[in-house]
Amino acid sequence: MTFSLLDTIVVILYLSGIALFGILMGGKQRSAKDFFVSDRALPWWAVCGTIVATETSAITFLSLPGVAYLGALHFLQLAAGYILGRIVVAVFLIPRYFVGDITTAYALLDERFHPSLRRSASAVFMGTRLFADGVRLYTTAIPLALLIEGFQLFPGSDTLSVYMIAMFVLTSLTLLYVIFGGIRAVVWTDVAQWVIYIFGAVTSIIVLSTILPGGLADQIAELASRGKLAAISLLPDSGWTGIFTEPYTLFGGLIGGAILSMASHGTDQLIVQRVLTAGSPAPAKRAMVMSGFIIFFQFALFLFVGSLLSLYFTDTSFTSNEVFAVFILKEMPAGVTGLIVAGILAAAMSTLSSSISALSSTVMFDFITPLRKSPLGENQALRLSRILSVFWAVVLFGTALLFVKTPQTVIELALSIASYTYGGLLGIFILLLLPRRVSSMAAGCGFFVGVLGSGMVILFTPLAWTWYTLSGALITLGAALITERIRAALQRHGDES
Repeated sequence: MTFSLLDTIVVILYLSGIALFGILMGGKQRSAKDFFVSDRALPWWAVCGTIVATETSAITFLSLPGVAYLGALHFLQLAAGYILGRIVVAVFLIPRYFVGDITTAYALLDERFHPSLRRSASAVFMGTRLFADGVRLYTTAIPLALLIEGFQLFPGSDTLSVYMIAMFVLTSLTLLYVIFGGIRAVVWTDVAQWVIYIFGAVTSIIVLSTILPGGLADQIAELASRGKLAAISLLPDSGWTGIFTEPYTLFGGLIGGAILSMASHGTDQLIVQRVLTAGSPAPAKRAMVMSGFIIFFQFALFLFVGSLLSLYFTDTSFTSNEVFAVFILKEMPAGVTGLIVAGILAAAMSTLSSSISALSSTVMFDFITPLRKSPLGENQALRLSRILSVFWAVVLFGTALLFVKTPQTVIELALSIASYTYGGLLGIFILLLLPRRVSSMAAGCGFFVGVLGSGMVILFTPLAWTWYTLSGALITLGAALITERIRAALQRHGDES
C-alpha cells in the first residue's frame, strides 16, 4: 500500500477545496425552487457535465474497468444505445418539461392523469433511487475503506465497521455543500469531478503501459489475441436465444441501451432535475445529446483500463469491483495517487449530493407542496428543504451498508435495481405522449402491473438485464391499453342499458 504523506495532504486539500468550491459557486439560496432547480439558467456545457458526472461517477471509475477485466469491451454496445435513447428524450420529452412551471419529472403527469399517479411515480422513483444510489455510495467507499484497512487506522475493526466509517465520512462532507450551495453547487462540482475522472483514466493507462512488458502497441496486440478488445457480439455462442439471455449483444445493447437511457434520462428525477437547470429547451437538448457521445468516449476509456488490468493482475483475491482501486493505491506515483483517490471520493460526494437533492425535491414538490392546504413561506420552504436533505443523507448511508462486499459488479447491480421500475415509469410517460387518451385509472393499472411484471421477469425468467426496461414498458403499455378497452366497453354497455 503506497499512500504517502503527500497523497494524504492532496486528499485533504482536494476534499475541503471541492466542498468550499461548491458552496461558493452555489451562492445564496432564496427559495426551495432556487435550492432544487436554480432560478438562473446554467450554460449547456455545465448541464452536460453534470449529467455525465451524475450518471457515471464512482461506479464508472471503479466498477466499469472490472467489467472489461472479467470480459471484453462489449459494454460499448450498451453505450451506443445510450446515444439513441438520449436523442429520443431530447426530441419528445425535453420540450414538455419547459412548458409551465414544472419542478420535477412527475409533475408532467398532472397534465393528463390524476395527481395520485404523479405521487405513485414519485414514490417508485424514490425507492429505486434509494437502493441504486446506496450501491453507488458503497462503491466509492471502497478506496477509502482499503486505506483505512491498509494503514490500520482503526485496529480490530471488521469489514462492515470499516465501510461504515468510510461512508460516514463521505456522507458528512457531502451535506456541507448540499445544504449551503443547493443544486448550483452540485452542478459546478460535478463539472470539476469530470476533469478528475478523465485525468485518472488517462494517467492509469500511461502507468499501466509503462509497467507491463513491451510498449502499448504490444499490449494492445496481446489483448487482441486474447479477445479482450472485442466490442461487438452479433450472435452469441448460445445462438439466437442468447440475444435475450446474454446482456452484452449488439441487439441487446442498442435496443436495451436506448430504452434504458430513455427511462433514466427522460423519467428519472435525478437527471431531469439537471436538465431543468438549463432554463430552456434548446440548451437542454444540446446538453442531453452531447452527454451521450461523451459517455461513449468515457466508457471506452475506462473499459480499456480494465483490459490492461487483466494483463497486470494474473492471480488476485480481490473482486472485480476492487481491482482498479488496488492498482491505484499500489502503483500510482506519489501525489497522483492522492489526486485520483480524492477524485473518486469527491465523485461519490457529487453523486450522493445529486441523489439527496433529487429525492428531497421530489418529496417537497410532489408531496408536501401540493398536499398542503396553505402554501409555505419562502424561508420556511427553504428550511424544510434542507431538513429533507439531511434526512435522505442518513437514509442513503443506511441503505449503502446492505451492499458491502457484494460479489456482483456494482455497475450491473445498480442498473439491474433501476430496471425493476424504469419500465413502468417509461411506460406511463409514453402513454402521456400518445395522441390517443388513456384514462387515469387505466394508466395507474398499467403502471402497477408494469412494475409488478418487471419484478416477475427479473426474478423468474432468464432474460438478460439489458432487456428488463423494455419488457417492463411493454407490460405497462399492454396492461393500460387493455384496461382502457375494458373500461370503455363497460361504459358503452352502461350507456346502452
